[in-house]
Amino acid sequence: MNSNIFVILCLNSILCGVCFGSCYEKLISTCDRKGRFFMPNFIHRRVKVSEQADESPTEMHRVHIPSSALQKSKGGGSQEEEVVLVTTVFKSTYFMLSPSQRKRSRSRSGFTPNLPVHSQGSPLGGLVLFVRAGSHPVKDLSQPIKLTFQHDRQAKSGICVSWQELQNRTGQWITDGCDTSESGDTFVCNCNHLSFFAVLVNPVLSVDEANSTNLSYITYIGSALSVFFTVISLIIYLCLQRRRPEKAISVHMQLTGALLCLHLSFLLCSFWVWHLSETEEGWVCRFLGFFLHWSLLATLCWTAVEGFHLYLLLVQVFNIYVRRYVLKLSLVGWGLPTLIAVVCGIAGVYGKDSLQHKDSGNQNSTSQICWMSKDFPQRLVVSFITTVAFPCLVVLCNSCMMGLVLFKLWHVRGDTGWKQEKGEKRARLWKDCATVLGLSCVLGLPWGLAGSTYMSLPGIYLFTILNSLQGVFMFLWSVALLCKSRSDHNSSIKDPSSSQKMMTTSFNN
Repeated sequence: MNSNIFVILCLNSILCGVCFGSCYEKLISTCDRKGRFFMPNFIHRRVKVSEQADESPTEMHRVHIPSSALQKSKGGGSQEEEVVLVTTVFKSTYFMLSPSQRKRSRSRSGFTPNLPVHSQGSPLGGLVLFVRAGSHPVKDLSQPIKLTFQHDRQAKSGICVSWQELQNRTGQWITDGCDTSESGDTFVCNCNHLSFFAVLVNPVLSVDEANSTNLSYITYIGSALSVFFTVISLIIYLCLQRRRPEKAISVHMQLTGALLCLHLSFLLCSFWVWHLSETEEGWVCRFLGFFLHWSLLATLCWTAVEGFHLYLLLVQVFNIYVRRYVLKLSLVGWGLPTLIAVVCGIAGVYGKDSLQHKDSGNQNSTSQICWMSKDFPQRLVVSFITTVAFPCLVVLCNSCMMGLVLFKLWHVRGDTGWKQEKGEKRARLWKDCATVLGLSCVLGLPWGLAGSTYMSLPGIYLFTILNSLQGVFMFLWSVALLCKSRSDHNSSIKDPSSSQKMMTTSFNN
């Protein structure tokens, strides 16, 4: 009998409510040993129980069965010296549950409460490995069988599972009875039973050519808008600084300048690389890579300075004297990025970098930018420290500052909120929400969305949109400060003491 007939019969049985796995095992066990099989990935032969068996249904799958497992498969009373060994691979779609089946499986999962169910990830390569020997079920082996699954290094992690059928004619992947180990591009499963096996993996998220083009347009347009609006924001801050010099305004202005450099350098790096050939690099590209890295570090440093300044305003409000406060902050905000970028430049970090993605024909293509050179040996280490670890530390610290702001707002509103009318409460709530959103952008909390880019394509879009429009958000924040300044100026004319109250949170020179 041809193995294709088995699959067709079992697929027909699924329509009648019979599981594919049990159907296939039943047909295999009743097949005549003299039947012929023409499937290239199908192995059906008799093996001696006194020897171990090694089979490879595909180049990516290998099976090693010890003799103790083969002896157990023939049954306790059988005197046969040979048993039938069957191993093949299937498409994992045969083992996918419909939404109604998943619901029934979850509602009736009490049939096997002690077995760990694993539902995260998808079968490696979309394939399931089937192993069967003899005519008796084989489980609880003292010497486990060894299954080898090779992959192309696109899987970050994986776990060995086997298919378990439930009484409600559904099934699930379980980890019970299998141990997982990984070596390079190979997953090794040591299992104490025979069944349908797979390695569930979470593949590395890749972006195809169409989405890469869309993200590029979003980034270019957002960065161009940010450049335009950060220039306007700098003008607004200069006007505010002349009207009423404050340290907070000066810090906002420095952060806005860093953002302007960041978005401008990104556009220059992206557009300049279009004029270069695939193998050409040049000193201009290396300089632009230096400029982009320096701008990113400066933006992160000034974001951290914003969090530190907010901490002083909230925790130590009165009687603060810091000599040359803005100068010292500038040494950190501009000096630290300059030191790091110069050291990296001397080490030869900067150059042309390539980003790979898949086009519609499932072929790899590349997009290039002047950044860190792909040929630099320690590129990954430098990139991780300066673009992953440092931003995570800044976002973590500033998230704590935002939590402190929320606590202060809740404490203040809790003391005075009950005495206000409903209309005043609603207006105050909107103002508080606007303040929190504005501070979130100033403190760089949208950078925290970088973690979502490793999980889903919508996360990449959300991160790209919010961070490419940072300059626009800073402009809105500057407009809000301008309106507040005018409101405070008008109120100070009516009540001269109010201006003195507003200056209590400012720092002296």
